[in-house]
Amino acid sequence: MTRLYLAGPMTGIQHYNFPAFDEAAAKLREAGHTVFNPAEHDRETGFDAVALNLKGTEAAEHGFSLRDTLKADLSWICDNAEGIAVLPGWGFSKGARVEVSLGQALKIPVQEVADWIPVPEEAVTFEPGLGFIIEDVA
Repeated sequence: MTRLYLAGPMTGIQHYNFPAFDEAAAKLREAGHTVFNPAEHDRETGFDAVALNLKGTEAAEHGFSLRDTLKADLSWICDNAEGIAVLPGWGFSKGARVEVSLGQALKIPVQEVADWIPVPEEAVTFEPGLGFIIEDVA
């Protein structure tokens, strides 16, 4: 379907929020999207906040380079992204705000993760007086 960049907060969150990134990436892939997950990319380059049991502020002590990471992330957005899927709290993250700003400058759609996942037609019903009701399909 769509090549998505996954953006959200990391610094200051237990395990740098890798579990939330991984869960969102899995759901987006199930919906048919290609996903660049920064947590996966960090693990590929040797930084695994979960394995190191990091609390969210000591990445540099373990060889993590924010400069190199943002370079890779922003390059992927420029070269590949057709959309940006944002996790809750992204607006409080300096890095995610930069990623979203770049997407907006490039006129790439930015939406919450759930908005990139289509709701099955059978999960939507219309109730007079209530309007459309979407069943929980998670």
